[in-house]
Parts: sequence; structure tokens; C-alpha cells
Amino acid sequence: MEIKDKVAVVTGAASGIGHAVCADLALRGVKTVAMVDFTEALNEVAERVNKQAGREVAVPYLGDVTDEAFRKGVYQELRDKHGAVNICVPAAGITRDSLSMRINKETGKADIYPVETFRTVIEVNLIAPVYWALEMVGILAEERKRQGLGRWKPDEGIQGTVVFIGSVSSQGNKGQISYASTKAGLEGAAATLMKEAIFFGVRCGVIHPGFTDTPMVRALGEEYIEKYILPDTQLGRLIRPDEIADAICFMITNAAISGEIWADAGWHPAA
Repeated sequence: MEIKDKVAVVTGAASGIGHAVCADLALRGVKTVAMVDFTEALNEVAERVNKQAGREVAVPYLGDVTDEAFRKGVYQELRDKHGAVNICVPAAGITRDSLSMRINKETGKADIYPVETFRTVIEVNLIAPVYWALEMVGILAEERKRQGLGRWKPDEGIQGTVVFIGSVSSQGNKGQISYASTKAGLEGAAATLMKEAIFFGVRCGVIHPGFTDTPMVRALGEEYIEKYILPDTQLGRLIRPDEIADAICFMITNAAISGEIWADAGWHPAA
């Protein structure tokens, strides 16, 4: 699918991979990219994307990605002003890392990972991305119905693409019981949605980045990164967000890519 002149939605767009994807899409000629995030820095970041692209392409949407009314409002406004969304990259994510269980040294009792924390991570990392994707599929399906079209045929060309942001942690990672669960869950969501959404001409895949130079990873601390991440990374450094963005754009444009891509920089931690 061509990126040029398409309409895209990217969540988690104010920093990290989300920001890099928006910048790359803009340089590749996307008509409009909706930059969705909850931080006030979003407006400034969108301005930078526009300046780099040399045109008004990025539109900031400040809000909570788990809010259904906000999500529907973003899609409706885009549809009214710019046309139906063709590209969805729901990149917003959080970590709430802690061991799933530890023994309290004072009481001798088991401290189990809080269920409410688990639910929060699921809402942001799994449920929200799936529904941002489903919203796009629904709009494209409605448009086909309006045009009297049924099952999509290959000669029509790809109508839309979803790329979920997984993680190498989907294979399991100590201290990430909730985060790893959500990223593994996206694999099942992507595989299922691909089978269903292709009826309407929409492809779906998931990219699994390794440890990328984002605020989320930097929050682990330089000592942690040097001791526990880089020694197990064949590349010997953190991945750049623009490297992941380039891989995502490859997934969008190459119709043969319908499953998963691992962009892990050779990260293979010891057991």
C-alpha cells in the first residue's frame, strides 16, 4: 500500500516510536497524520513534524487513548476533514514493572502483583490498541457498504493497514508480568484481525521492537541498561526509534508482510 496521500492515526505520538513513525510517514508523503497522546508536549512535537516535512501534515489530538468517546471523536473529525483513515499505528504503551510475587521480609507473606495495576496496563497496552484498529476497520467497512461493495478483491488494492507495537518482552521477561502479557496478547489480536479484516481489504501485523532509545526505556536508568540490556544485545546499543519507524513503514508498504517482524537488535537474554 502506498503511504503517499493516505490518512494515518498514530497513538503515543509525542515521543519515542510513535513520534518517529509520524515523522517518517510525513516525509513519505502521507496526506494527514493524527498524532494522539495525553501529554501537553504533543502540540510542540506536531509542530516539529510539520516543520521537518515542510507542510501542514501533523494534526495533534490531546486525550486519553482508553477513552472510547475520544477515540470515536478523533476518527469522526478526520473522516469529515481529511477522509477515511487508511493507516493505524497504535503505539501508546505503559510499563508498571515489578516481580509478579515476592515474599515480604517483615511479615513472611507473599506480596502479589496488584490486580488493578495489571488491569491498567491491559487497558492501555492491549484493549486500546485493538479498538483504535477496529475503529479504522469499521469505517472502511462502512465505506465499502455505502459503495455497494462486498468482499474485497486483490485488484482493488490494499484499503488499510494496522501495525501493532509488540515487544521482545512478549517472549517473557522478568519483572514484566503485565507488560509481557499485553504484548503477547497483541500477537493473537493481530493474527485474528488479519483473518477478519482482509474481508474489507485491511492488513494487520505486529512488530516486536527490542530495547529502543525511548523515554520508557531510559526510565530504567543508565546503570540498568548497561548491566542488563546492552550485554545481551548483539548490536551493542539501544535501537533508534527511527529504525523501528522505518521497519513499520516497510510493513505498511509491503503487502506480503502479514504476520510479525522482530526488530530486536539481536537481544537474547540469559535464562
